[in-house]
Amino acid sequence: MSNLSGFVKRIRDIMRNDAGINGDAQRIEQIAWMLFLKVYDVKEQDWEFDEEDYESIIPEVCRWQNWAHDDKSGDAMTGDQLLDFVNNTLFPVLKGRDLKDSEGKVIIEGVKVTSETPIKKSIVQTTFADANQYMKDGVLLRQVINEIDDLDLSDYEESHAFGDIYESILKELQSAGSAGEFYTPRAVTDFMAQMIKPKIGEEMADFACGTGGFITSWLKELEKQVKTTEDQEKYGKSIYGIEKKQFPYMLCITNLLLHGLDIPRVFHGNTLLKDVLEYTDDDRFDVILMNPPYGGNEKADVKNHFPDDIASSETADLFMAVMMYRLKKDGRVAVILPDGFLFGTDNAKVNIKKKLLSEFNLHTIVRMPGSVFAPYTSITTNILFFDRTGATEETWFYRLDMPEGYKHFSKTKPMKLEHFAPVMEWWNNRQAITVDGFDKAKCFTVKQLTEELGYNLDQCGYPHVEEEILDPMDLIQRYQEERASLNAEIDRVLADITAILGGAQE
Repeated sequence: MSNLSGFVKRIRDIMRNDAGINGDAQRIEQIAWMLFLKVYDVKEQDWEFDEEDYESIIPEVCRWQNWAHDDKSGDAMTGDQLLDFVNNTLFPVLKGRDLKDSEGKVIIEGVKVTSETPIKKSIVQTTFADANQYMKDGVLLRQVINEIDDLDLSDYEESHAFGDIYESILKELQSAGSAGEFYTPRAVTDFMAQMIKPKIGEEMADFACGTGGFITSWLKELEKQVKTTEDQEKYGKSIYGIEKKQFPYMLCITNLLLHGLDIPRVFHGNTLLKDVLEYTDDDRFDVILMNPPYGGNEKADVKNHFPDDIASSETADLFMAVMMYRLKKDGRVAVILPDGFLFGTDNAKVNIKKKLLSEFNLHTIVRMPGSVFAPYTSITTNILFFDRTGATEETWFYRLDMPEGYKHFSKTKPMKLEHFAPVMEWWNNRQAITVDGFDKAKCFTVKQLTEELGYNLDQCGYPHVEEEILDPMDLIQRYQEERASLNAEIDRVLADITAILGGAQE
């Protein structure tokens, strides 16, 4: 068994010496595609054992066991030979391109995917469609590959332990520049999954699933109820995800394979590019768990997929509309939304809130502290719980205050599931709470929310912000977090400008 405790540190130390790796985001992306191939190779060995006629979609020369595994005989590729193979054979083939000789004859067929290709095979090409290989030193690349190959993922205990390590890798995304937008703190996803109370036979969806945090939290809760082989089969088919961006999609697929899902029903695509009025009962789900992207604006052609009265330019608003159109009767939703949705007064936001309150039961809004997503963003967020059991009659608001001893959450002092204990205790015995003259928990009738408050859902908010006096180390930590957040915002703006300029050149 490999030394798992130092796995991430050993790889980080190796990569720091490679001129091609520039920062944490590239390092994690480099690790991601190698981990995917290692995990997929272990899965394929299981499938070959279970299925007599199993045939890999990956050409033999490109399967992990045939190029990455080092049997210590001295024959394993390294240096320039390894770099040449990875850059000029492995990546082109897995992206779907045929490898040809000087006369144009195909010597290795690229991975081909059709509508008939099973999901567990098609994920290879989808995962590598936009993957990148950054390392420039073939010797260092061999060292990293050996570290990954030493993982014994066929051993249940080691595989389970590595699942926790993989979670720590994902968590690093939170402070790795703009990649942080794909990660929701696990305490938050676990809390939401627990409160939504999964049931065997239900299907859940996340239409912007990032690295799969909500999906894995759902599976963790649902797994407790698996008693029979029939339950196990329903468990495996209980999830559905879509992710727009390639990198988090790759991380999500690997995450689900590590969690034992042989057929991860997660797709690479943009949820917002389908007309919401075209959804049928087959497109609807029992449960939706989401943290949709917010702060971004969508192009006019995206808004064309929504009725005019709710066609917002704000991404989070559009995902709210999608959720309402894709929720089954009696279905349940838990979704994270920024404060801007609660108090927003533009026509689209108000119309979405009108639809929410008149057609759905918005029973609970949990206000969360501002630093939950630090250092990626300081935007204050909320968890909305609603179901499709009828119109809203009343909505409870609960303000989750910072736990005792915390001034703010940070990378070194992250939010934990135990910090949700007060709201979990309150959940089944709801009572109004007032602290220092300010409402901490309060119930509002739908008439109050609509007629008296004009659809302003910004209730039981944080009454004031006290000036913080930090010790020097905390001050440095806060500075580093705010700098990371600013860098992430700069990266996003530059990416938008680059996309616009690229489009103009076309």
